[in-house]
Amino acid sequence: MASNKPPPAGPDQSRNEYIPSFISKRPFWAETTSDADYLEHQRLQSAPKDTLDTAKWYERGRKAGPAATKFRKGACENCGAMTHKTKECLSRPRKTGARWTGRDIQADEVIEDVKLGWDAKRDRWNGYDPREYTAVVKEYEELEALKKQSSSTPADGTPNADNVNGDADADARYAEETDMGRSQPTSTRQLRLREDTANYLKDLDLESARYNPKTRTMDRSAPDPDAIDVSDGFMRSTDDAAAEFERAQRYAWETQEASNPSTKRLHLQANPTEGEILRKKQTQESAEKKAAARKALLEKYGGVEYIKPADKSKANQVLSSERYVEYDETGHIKGEQRTVAHSKYPEDILSNNHTSVWGSWWRDFTWGYACCHSTVKNSYCTGDAGRAAFEEAEGRRTGEALLLENGGAEDGTATTTEAAIGDEKEQLRLQQEGEDIAERKPAEEADTAKKRTAQTSGSQAKKRTLQELQAGVSAEELESYKRNRVAADDPMAALLGRDELVEMR
Repeated sequence: MASNKPPPAGPDQSRNEYIPSFISKRPFWAETTSDADYLEHQRLQSAPKDTLDTAKWYERGRKAGPAATKFRKGACENCGAMTHKTKECLSRPRKTGARWTGRDIQADEVIEDVKLGWDAKRDRWNGYDPREYTAVVKEYEELEALKKQSSSTPADGTPNADNVNGDADADARYAEETDMGRSQPTSTRQLRLREDTANYLKDLDLESARYNPKTRTMDRSAPDPDAIDVSDGFMRSTDDAAAEFERAQRYAWETQEASNPSTKRLHLQANPTEGEILRKKQTQESAEKKAAARKALLEKYGGVEYIKPADKSKANQVLSSERYVEYDETGHIKGEQRTVAHSKYPEDILSNNHTSVWGSWWRDFTWGYACCHSTVKNSYCTGDAGRAAFEEAEGRRTGEALLLENGGAEDGTATTTEAAIGDEKEQLRLQQEGEDIAERKPAEEADTAKKRTAQTSGSQAKKRTLQELQAGVSAEELESYKRNRVAADDPMAALLGRDELVEMR
């Protein structure tokens, strides 16, 4: 008798053993759910439904309806509402509650079951009504109005004209009363505009100390303001310490290399003071020698009155180098002669007897010479003969010349008969023209007379005076215009000016 054996205990058959453990293993932060789906933490999770924009809220403090008239059992002993207990009452604690007095029983609050999410619970502005702040704004506006009224009206009650616009001086009076400038670093007397240039930056000349930083005032012993200011458009020169050190070092090297045994050799790093003293002494001696030689020359030849010391301020003055320029709508400078753009290729060079340049003619997407219609560059010009040859070759290439030749050969047989018929027709035509000339001559003379009168009248109309123009058109001129004008709707207007006979059929 066969017995049903229980299935062997082993891993879940629904699990895929080929999925790595770092994927199938549930992390510690994942929610512990049922083991039906062991890859639930890898599935795409749905978006939370309790977001801030969809969070439900209620109007705080809304009452359910009219208040009760007498105390009810189970209600708050302080205010008489049924929706909260006495310990949870937010009303002012009464000396004797509504349970014993039965007066001023509050209405029940509306309590809704609000299920907030993680973000909605931590939203500090959830349920806030911004209209509640209007009361605070109104209170401050009333206080400001009272302050203005009290400042504009003195103690005696009569409005002072000087204090009507006292808002501008309010800050100054407040600064004087509090004496804020002595105790605080950022005082009102130190404040200035951002666009203001600091006083110590207005004069960059090292020789003139106009600004005293200790007292923060300008030095009154400065030169007259009418003099040329060096600081205008002048950049501060860099310090000359590096160049001075280089000159001292060179002087020390020169003394060491000197062959004269009487010259003392200096070492700038070993004894810099001695080197500086000796260098200054030598500089002073050389300057004295130059001054003595200059004085001797001036005493001998004269000309002291023509030598003036150079003005330091003018020497240091930076002249303006800006040039005022105006541009037109095309972007060019106004009044400046425009330069023609030159090509990088040679222009107007006629070669090989050509009278036009290469590229002056275009035909069938090919450039050539306009003088001979040659499309071969650097070819010799053939003139009109080359044009005729080109047209003939083009006609033979397209087949037009062959068509003309064939048409002339086919029409050659009928030339004799057509010539005879043409002669008879020509004789009849000449005979008819001779008869018509005699009839048309008086009509032509009348037409020429009409045209001549019309031209004279037109010239007269062109030379009308100002008085005639102001007077307007007379009746005779209007009548002549109506007689001579051509009506567009006239059926015979199309035959006007044709001296032909219309055959009546």
